[in-house]
Amino acid sequence: MSEQQPENSTPQPRPTLSILAPVYNEEAVLPELYRRVAAIMDSIGETWELILVNDGSRDRSAEVIAGLHRQDPRVKGLSFSRNFGFQIAVTAGLDHAQGDAVILTDADLQDPPELYPEMIAKWREGYDVVYGVRASRVGETWFKEFTAKIFYRLIYRITDVDIPLDTGDFRLMDRRVVNAIRRMPERNRFLRGMVPWVGYRQTGVPYQRQARFAGESKFSSVRQMLPFAIDAITSFSYFPLQMATYFGFLIAAISAVAIVVVIILRLLGPHPLTGQATTLVVVLFLGGVQMISLGIIGEYLGRIYDEVKGRPMYLVDKKWGLEDSNQ
Repeated sequence: MSEQQPENSTPQPRPTLSILAPVYNEEAVLPELYRRVAAIMDSIGETWELILVNDGSRDRSAEVIAGLHRQDPRVKGLSFSRNFGFQIAVTAGLDHAQGDAVILTDADLQDPPELYPEMIAKWREGYDVVYGVRASRVGETWFKEFTAKIFYRLIYRITDVDIPLDTGDFRLMDRRVVNAIRRMPERNRFLRGMVPWVGYRQTGVPYQRQARFAGESKFSSVRQMLPFAIDAITSFSYFPLQMATYFGFLIAAISAVAIVVVIILRLLGPHPLTGQATTLVVVLFLGGVQMISLGIIGEYLGRIYDEVKGRPMYLVDKKWGLEDSNQ
């Protein structure tokens, strides 16, 4: 694993705020992200750093990050050896962030930097987590909005943590929250659940989620959203396993009643519930229930398997302005 040493050797003061943005194919957005972050943070007089985590982008994102670091050493970055996923990119950024608080945001500017002062003000009041609550969404399809609402309400009901409704990853976290999350070693990560699990004082700030500044959404299809939903549910709930158990008891109860019904019908004489078709339907139904139950168990076992392998969560190829993380 090769790592590029910081290009600017001038020591920088420890920042008060770290702004963290995972990056995947966002070369067109990064200059505007830097411009708006710098304008907002400089206007409120806070010392800051912008950490950009290149998650195996196939475009020129890495080169743009390097150029921004040469232009302003407060822009720091790291580049993975391959794509490890959004949740792991956030984890790597938290490992390297030096600020007393960290603002996690999307690189596509759907989370407006103009909300940072309000979030920081809430943090100064004593809140450890300040999360953005999506009052509305601009530029998103009805399907994504509908599935998002269903997802958040489902998670809220079946998980054992109080995950706020209509929130994403956009949030400010105090240093002690960041340190607590860094001590959570699971590899199938769902940070929207991990942060509420930590506890401490948390509050929300409503905002209008903007349309992407440029580029295409990396998280819009069912194929991309379904694994994320499965990780969320299996990380914080045993509900699927419980449902398999409940379904098994339900089938057993129906079977017991059916046995009684069949005996009565046979005693009463000829009846239509005969032949191979009925038997085949019942066997296929029970086989389907068994396969679903095994699949649910397999999802949990697969996550246990990922944990026991003990592989590193990510591998870094290059760094700009960042020292090795003291994990």
